[in-house]
Amino acid sequence: MPGSQVNSGGEAGSDLFLELASSGPRRAAVAAALREAVRSGRLAPGTRLPPYRSLATDLGVARNTVADAYAELVAEGWLTARQGSGTRVAERVAAKPQRTTAKSPGRPALAVHDLRQGQPDATSFPRAAWAAAVRRAMAAAPHDAFAPGDPRGRPELRRALAGYLARARGVSAAPDQIVVCAGFAHALRLLYGGVLSGPLAVEPYGLPFHRGILADAGVRTIPLGLDADGARTDRLASHPDTSARRGARAVLLTPAHQFPTGGPLHSTRRAAAVDWARGRDGVVLEDDYDGEFRYDREPVGAVQGLDPGHVVYIGSVSKSLSPAIRLGWLVLPPHLVDAVLTAKGLREAWTGVTDQLALAEFIESGRYDRHVRRMRQRYRARRNLLVAALAERAPHISVTGIAAGLHAVLRLPPGTEASTVETAGRTGVALDGLALFRHPGSPLPHRDGLVVGYATPPEHRYRPALDALCRALPPAET
Repeated sequence: MPGSQVNSGGEAGSDLFLELASSGPRRAAVAAALREAVRSGRLAPGTRLPPYRSLATDLGVARNTVADAYAELVAEGWLTARQGSGTRVAERVAAKPQRTTAKSPGRPALAVHDLRQGQPDATSFPRAAWAAAVRRAMAAAPHDAFAPGDPRGRPELRRALAGYLARARGVSAAPDQIVVCAGFAHALRLLYGGVLSGPLAVEPYGLPFHRGILADAGVRTIPLGLDADGARTDRLASHPDTSARRGARAVLLTPAHQFPTGGPLHSTRRAAAVDWARGRDGVVLEDDYDGEFRYDREPVGAVQGLDPGHVVYIGSVSKSLSPAIRLGWLVLPPHLVDAVLTAKGLREAWTGVTDQLALAEFIESGRYDRHVRRMRQRYRARRNLLVAALAERAPHISVTGIAAGLHAVLRLPPGTEASTVETAGRTGVALDGLALFRHPGSPLPHRDGLVVGYATPPEHRYRPALDALCRALPPAET
């Protein structure tokens, strides 16, 4: 039967979807559909129902049919009717609780303290400044901003990114080499959705989510070695899987801060990666992970600046602003731009124009820089608290990868990683073991450890989170 979309809590005249039985009296069908909508919780207590005439027109029934159904449910106590306020769902009717069996992925059942990596402090999102940027951007937006979207992304944002990335990250790019996307995962899908093919050399540690994307695209990943200078890109030219004619012609790196072990890629290793890509007519995929957040060292420029013709630079605002703002970018060698746009499609289907224009304004006004600097100071202070807590309460646990980023790696005694993660989970601490990020084919031996994110908890919960973490750590060996 016809109907319209439900709008719980709406006022008179609001749309209401009801699915009527195909047979039987219409009054009984309307009453039964309304009764079920209230019982299931789809119509919340206090919701004002449409007038008889409006609902009757939508349902294709007589006005009196709806009036009689309303009267029946008022008599039963499902609805209330009062002069001047219309017919509403009775306040005393409780919604039937929905059964939920699925648990949030990666989160303990009783999670109190979230110390997982990769998430900024959501309470620090610059709401007022972002709202002001949206207002200014909307006021200045040309009319064509509200037409079907250009798959390259809004020109205002591409211009702003070109200037910002050149100034802050040493990236060399014209706006027409930038393609806006919905984040790193989207960038990876675009690149391996018809642009690049064949095996891909990767670091021995990385996000399993990204490995899953590549596996779904049929990409074989080849893990490199790793030492104090970063990924062993110096061996790309001699590795049998990256030097043979049919071997890998692309390598994926996190050179600003190796994820998750920490540390920048040494300058000689950067040069080796670029030289290898030139010699293979291949590309370096540069994930600028945590590039904005460094604490005890000078900024490390992007590898892309060494050779813009052989490096694809990928960035996003998921750490600097919020993962809820689905905005990222690829800075592409000119010969790959058209192929990426073909993979993306004729129209922008992933990122909204409002966020694109707002981010452009946020960058151009200098507010993005100020926000990043403020968060850099806050995260440095949190990093320092973590290091101090470990030095005082667990001096036998070494901490590494702390010069930049939003997480640290805690080295654990051999054989204790799994039990420590389990203990932490039972006591309400959400964190990840280092093994989760290790490539299954990594040439490196496994080392027990924890990957502890210090950015996620709100300010008032951070110290209690550190206390809970320290209680979950294994004791010193005697």
